[in-house]
Amino acid sequence: MQLPLADMYNKPDDRNLLDHMKQGVIGKPFDRPEGPLKVSGTATYAAEWKLPDCAEGVLVLATIAQGTVKAIDRQAVLAMPGVITVLADEAMLRRPAQGTAGKAPAQGAETVEYFAQPVALVVADTFEQARDAALALHVDYELASAPVPFDPDSPDAEVETPSDSKPVKGGDLDRAMREAAFSVDVEYDTPGHASAAMEPHATIAEWQDDHLILRGSYQMLGYNVKEIADSLGISPKKVRILSPYVGGGFGSKLGITHEAVAAAIAAKELGRPVRVVMSRQQVFQTVIRRSETRQRVRLACDAVGTLIGLGHEAHVSNLPEEDFAEPVTQATEFLYGGENRLLSVEVARISRMTAGSVRAPGEAVGMQVLEAAMDELAEKIGIDPIDLRKRNLPAEVPVEGTPYSSRMLTEALETGAEAFGWDKRKAKPCQTREGEWWIGMGVASAARVNMLVPAKARVTLKADGTALVETDQTDIGTGSYAILGQIAAEMLGLPIERVTVKLGDTDFPTGAGSGGSFGAISTGSAVMRACEAIRAKLAKVLGCHEDALELKDGVATDGADTCPLERLLAGKDIAKVGSIKPGKTMKDFAQASYGAFFAEVAVHAFTGETRVRRMTGVFGFGRVLNNKTARSQCLGGMVWGIGSALTEELAFDLRDGHLINHDLAEYHVPAHADVPALEVILLEQERDAAASPLQAKGVGELGICGAAGAIANAVYNACGARLRSFPLTLDKVMPHLPDPFATAA
Repeated sequence: MQLPLADMYNKPDDRNLLDHMKQGVIGKPFDRPEGPLKVSGTATYAAEWKLPDCAEGVLVLATIAQGTVKAIDRQAVLAMPGVITVLADEAMLRRPAQGTAGKAPAQGAETVEYFAQPVALVVADTFEQARDAALALHVDYELASAPVPFDPDSPDAEVETPSDSKPVKGGDLDRAMREAAFSVDVEYDTPGHASAAMEPHATIAEWQDDHLILRGSYQMLGYNVKEIADSLGISPKKVRILSPYVGGGFGSKLGITHEAVAAAIAAKELGRPVRVVMSRQQVFQTVIRRSETRQRVRLACDAVGTLIGLGHEAHVSNLPEEDFAEPVTQATEFLYGGENRLLSVEVARISRMTAGSVRAPGEAVGMQVLEAAMDELAEKIGIDPIDLRKRNLPAEVPVEGTPYSSRMLTEALETGAEAFGWDKRKAKPCQTREGEWWIGMGVASAARVNMLVPAKARVTLKADGTALVETDQTDIGTGSYAILGQIAAEMLGLPIERVTVKLGDTDFPTGAGSGGSFGAISTGSAVMRACEAIRAKLAKVLGCHEDALELKDGVATDGADTCPLERLLAGKDIAKVGSIKPGKTMKDFAQASYGAFFAEVAVHAFTGETRVRRMTGVFGFGRVLNNKTARSQCLGGMVWGIGSALTEELAFDLRDGHLINHDLAEYHVPAHADVPALEVILLEQERDAAASPLQAKGVGELGICGAAGAIANAVYNACGARLRSFPLTLDKVMPHLPDPFATAA
């Protein structure tokens, strides 16, 4: 039964090990242990550490889009009260680091690449003094002689095929479209999105001799240490990062951003700690954005609705020489059949802040468009949209032929249809009206790739019968503290209150970090393997085979002998480091989490205002590690889906490239009034042995992937407005509304 605890995960672990444990805590909806600290205001976030003699820094943003800093009038602001220094160091960042970069991004703030790029840092005794001086600082620029366009659709924009996004081709798509019994060939567009995390980006930098301590808001500390060290030209061994609590990230804190390096430079020069906190407006203007997209979708099917062709081509944008391109077609590659296919992404080089990973990069915008197009095809064929999806789930990934690990998409669609009351949907639009509101329903599939990444964790079973879990894994509100504690408690047979979890310190073993929905399964697998090593040691002390060892409520037994852990440990701790790395299972199986969305909307007959009245999401992602935290992640994704469908978009002024709506007053995330009661159903019976030793898959981003498509489809079903430009704001809906004085057909 026992498998060797090799780092590489090369073979599916089908032992169902957690199901054989006796403590009964895994999967249960335990509260987050740090919850009381957060709601009481006693959890210390990045900007809240109290360090003696800490100076305050404020970034100065460029007032041009492209050019060079020629002169900075330092003397005028140095004469202002409390101002200590004005920095414009060549090591300051022009761009934030991409997720998992592990190296410095573009440096040298004197070269301006986009409007509001940080170009200097003003440091003063108080925040107010630094802010006032930063606003007063005068910077002279020389404008670029050959500027890059601001508009991704500009004919002057250089367009490239990303090096890491090769087109997927199979068969003859053009011929399939010509010969199809039914087809759609449509173009959709989605706007850029902001992460808009609740906690702004913040760093406190402190030097102790030649060692740097950063207290900051970051998602992936193992990479962030390397990024900050490379930016400063020092060894990663001389950098320690503390991020025990992070107030949301959604991709914007995957890599280090401008304030971290600026704070470190200032603290080194002044010989005292320096705090730099970005304002809300600065966060919007400088950190990672999701690229806008223009997507062409082609679907071809035979007379019974079986796909014979599928095309998905996307046009995205980023700064020149930036490696990342929004992977729009990521889920399209494996979701549906169609042997004739063309999937591709091209990137336009423009002058806007860096595009990168925002929650569910690729699927978040690619799925909503694909699912809207599938609805269009179902209508042309005259079949139920659920039936169209179910009959086009391939046995293996088209073109490459990779088998699926586990896939509960059919179960999600069927379970959701029954729970939602899909049978009451009327196929034709404009069939249901309540007063001044048209009512409609829509459906969409959900899919998000699963990834296992390298991770380590240390677990110590202490002589007093308690356990300690240590890893630099972060908790950005996702539930890492709770989940890792539950895994250790289950494996070691301890009540959950006897397990302590410490996170967010790079002095601990390097976890996966929070991103890509891989944190829980990767670092959780490392915790599991550390616990397996401890169990092997306990079994040896007890004198039994590991398979015979049972642990529950702090007591060990082999069926014959029983011994409390405190006595078995005999005053000695057992500490083990567990490790996991992706292996052959990542290549041998197509791994993804799946689900389905069902939405009911009301569209006002006169104004075009759209309201989501109810929404159901059904999700399968392998073993559920904590029902409450998993459900919370799905709820959050569905709320984001409402925003993507109806309200959220970054708006740029194409005259100079500046972001117009750079705060939460104008960038409209869904508020309480926009979000109805949401229903989440988890398919808890699923196990995916190929995905991880835990038999779990990622869930953090699944809840957004396709959600906006279900809402768009519901809008069409309600009022007949088939819109292909997100978000579906009332100005777009109104021209397509039927006669407001008409009654339901």
